[in-house]
Amino acid sequence: MDEKIFSGLKIVELASVLAGPLVGSFFSELGAKVIKIENKLSGGDVTRGWKLAEESSDSPVSAYYSSANYNKTILKLNLNDRSDRETAHAHIEDADIVVANFRAEKAEAFQMDFNSLKKIKTDIIYGLITGYGVDDVRTAYDVVLQAESGYMSMNGTPSSGPVKLPVAFMDVLTAHQLKEGLLCALYKRSETGKGSLVHVSLYDTAISSLTNQASNYLMTGRIAQRMGTLHPNLAPYGEVFCSSDNVFFVLAIGSDSQFNSLTNVLDIPDLAADKRYGTNRERVIHRKELFSVLKDAFNVFNMLEISQNLQVNNIPFGIIRTIDQVFQDPSAQSLILDEILEDQPTKRVRTAVFKISDN
Repeated sequence: MDEKIFSGLKIVELASVLAGPLVGSFFSELGAKVIKIENKLSGGDVTRGWKLAEESSDSPVSAYYSSANYNKTILKLNLNDRSDRETAHAHIEDADIVVANFRAEKAEAFQMDFNSLKKIKTDIIYGLITGYGVDDVRTAYDVVLQAESGYMSMNGTPSSGPVKLPVAFMDVLTAHQLKEGLLCALYKRSETGKGSLVHVSLYDTAISSLTNQASNYLMTGRIAQRMGTLHPNLAPYGEVFCSSDNVFFVLAIGSDSQFNSLTNVLDIPDLAADKRYGTNRERVIHRKELFSVLKDAFNVFNMLEISQNLQVNNIPFGIIRTIDQVFQDPSAQSLILDEILEDQPTKRVRTAVFKISDN
């Protein structure tokens, strides 16, 4: 992939926290010039101070901030100040895209709204992120969206109560939505010469990402329940098993043929003939009994034996790894980006991991 595919683009990032900065990082990774404008009065992006207990209190950046800010030119400006506002406008005069998450009244007061910036750059593409839409001024953070869009009610186990996803996926998914919209707007501009306002809300993103769980409810009335790692439509899928050498792993059986292969691997072919387990529908109904049988069958094999047998028979499975184990994998290591940011060594993972080639 040509990592400089956007080398001709200039992005002005007026956004803070995660979703907007991830969009800026996407373009910077692919060669665009990204100018990140932060609030001088507050000391910059609020996530500079979102630090783990293990991080230095003296560092001007946090690991969280570093995760979404790669290879950007950082400017701290007071947009209430006319001179600083003119500095920002000067950058926008030759920019292609502006990414912002201001509330409407603030954007207008700063003269950083779409209509104001069109007067400076007639074909500007303006990417706007809101929490709930332009007319809803509620403050939105990822966990609030996870709560209000159903994710927390589905996540966890019956005994745990609602559980938050451990990554701010509403922000991450919103960044993907905005990137898609901005790329569409760039194509539109190449055809028409016109700029665009591209708006996405965290709430709309969260609802659109419910996918199969949404359809389960809309088509059957079934309200998703907390099932831990299990899948409401598939079995065995997500069940956690343990090898004889105490390695935990999950199965992801997506078809009856995969289940038949699994029973052969475990030397229990009669299981597939059992009417309780012969089809996915029946396995979903009888998942508890099935889990007990498979648990006992797996317990006699070590993880190496299980891995080899499942791989050779194309049966999907995954060893449950801690994050330190994940980054021992060369494939994961290849996605790490290093940068000295404000004199601090920082690391993050790539946002753009697709590959484009001529072959």
